[in-house]
Amino acid sequence: MTGAQAAPLEIVFASGNAGKQRELEALLAPLGYRVRSQAEFGCEPVAETAHTFVENALLKAREASRLSGLPALADDSGLEVDALDGAPGLYSARHAERHGKGSGDEANNAFLLEQLVDVADADRTARFRSVVVLLRHPIDPSPIITSGVWEGHVLRTPEPGGGFGYDPIFCNHDTGEAASRLPAVVKNRLSHRGKAVSAMLDVLAQGLASGPGRSQAMGRRGSDDASILHKA
Repeated sequence: MTGAQAAPLEIVFASGNAGKQRELEALLAPLGYRVRSQAEFGCEPVAETAHTFVENALLKAREASRLSGLPALADDSGLEVDALDGAPGLYSARHAERHGKGSGDEANNAFLLEQLVDVADADRTARFRSVVVLLRHPIDPSPIITSGVWEGHVLRTPEPGGGFGYDPIFCNHDTGEAASRLPAVVKNRLSHRGKAVSAMLDVLAQGLASGPGRSQAMGRRGSDDASILHKA
């Protein structure tokens, strides 16, 4: 119908993290994508048994795409602290739990601060790293993979504000303040995930401009049209 508004293109986000979901929705909505939660399709979090961020993200995306019939976007990310030889890294979400120090964001932050209590300010450098993958279907042989890094250092005490994860104790070097204090629109532009997703958006935006084939591939459940990812 002439003048009719196009329906949003659907993509499933392979994560149970509500904070990440909100960030992704804000980034993808302007391009006409509707982000569906994997929980809508009965997809439980998969065991992250791989040894790299890329492999873990692929595990999550394949399962979400298989159960939803939709293209799947997944990320794996972590905080790398130089004084801890890159830890907690791949195990950031379970850092405290793996050491018998409780579980959840507050426990992770408290344990990390405990580990760094005797580390000088100049040696508390750290970075968030994110890897984002996009699969057209569960057995996609050529996924799109992008990444982003956000440099900073670990504070000595948590700062108030929003965000999640290690945001209250991570001072980013772009604005010189805790990530938890940043407005969402600023964090989405500067953060590791924001950078990785921005690179992914470049691919998606080009696909949107390529014509009807793109919309069919990304918006219809079960479609196997691979034309949108020629840049893979």
